[in-house]
Amino acid sequence: MLRKKYDSLAMKTLIKWYTVIPVNVHYRQLLKTLLMVQGLLALICGTAVTSQYLASVYYLNTPMPQSFINYTLLGITYTVALIFGRGDGNILQILKTKWWKYLLLGLTDVEANYAMVKAYQYTTLTSMQLLDGFIVPVLMILSWFFLKTRYRIIHYVAVYICLAGVGAMVGADILAGQDQGSSSDILHGDGLVLVSATLYAISNVCQEYTVKNLSSVVFLGMVGLFESIISAIQLGILEHDEVFDFSPFSSSLILAGYALCIYGFYSFMPVVIKMSSATAVKLSLLTGDLFSLFCGLFLFQYTFSGLYIVSLVVILVGFIMFNTVPTLNPASDEEGCDNHAAEFDNDSTQGCVFEITCAQAEQDI
Repeated sequence: MLRKKYDSLAMKTLIKWYTVIPVNVHYRQLLKTLLMVQGLLALICGTAVTSQYLASVYYLNTPMPQSFINYTLLGITYTVALIFGRGDGNILQILKTKWWKYLLLGLTDVEANYAMVKAYQYTTLTSMQLLDGFIVPVLMILSWFFLKTRYRIIHYVAVYICLAGVGAMVGADILAGQDQGSSSDILHGDGLVLVSATLYAISNVCQEYTVKNLSSVVFLGMVGLFESIISAIQLGILEHDEVFDFSPFSSSLILAGYALCIYGFYSFMPVVIKMSSATAVKLSLLTGDLFSLFCGLFLFQYTFSGLYIVSLVVILVGFIMFNTVPTLNPASDEEGCDNHAAEFDNDSTQGCVFEITCAQAEQDI
């Protein structure tokens, strides 16, 4: 009788550890993702600050030459890696069957970047921040149809909270007088922002599918190859005169800083998306304008408002809510892998089944 009692106690202790460990691991993974996203935000902030310096100090507004440098670096690094790859990971094998898919993906990403930069010439920064949140619902719709992701009510609530944070950020901009940018043709500029957001959503969904089913190197290598070619053609047609505006002694160092930041962002982004999802990462990146603003407080004497802190906290709360509950994938009748909660939900389910089985066995004894 005493032996049965000790066996029962040991079994309960084992069950407790079995069901609790996955939850602890999940929150550690969530914290890891959150920290990695801050690295992405730092890189975005670096691109924003260097672009601001190039535009305000050196009067250079050259989106295509700046993007071309990034795409070329991606090609040199990752496309070369694919050249020396073996089997299905070799660039020749990929080009034989999927070249047109990566061509369209490269075209989508190039034009998304170009449309967003051109929008600054027509609309205000406040409008761009508000409309940039449009990418989140587009991402969710595309993920629903193409990635078969099924969201729960808490995910929609989390997105609403994040977009409310964006609204607070826009309100802070207005109160602080940071409604910067041209307003020569707001309707045209807002249309460019919406087009850019839609193209970004398409690119991000394709990126999520590629990095989760193939690899980050395949995505970056093929995108770097086609985007460098597309941007070179577009640069030669639209902005060939601006190439000669660069001064090798004054702006080249800042341009190099911009290139390194945007290259790091492109290289790091697939890693974070593979750990989470394109939608979750985009929700966290909504705070990117805030990080740029905090740098602007010291570098460009921006005016500070307490609403910026409120908006940062609100967006982070929405991001954490989105990642704490797994999405559904009815195609496989299992939990999806759109966020970290999904990765450990099956483990928790197995733990519950194990607990019930052991409880029944204990009763039989």
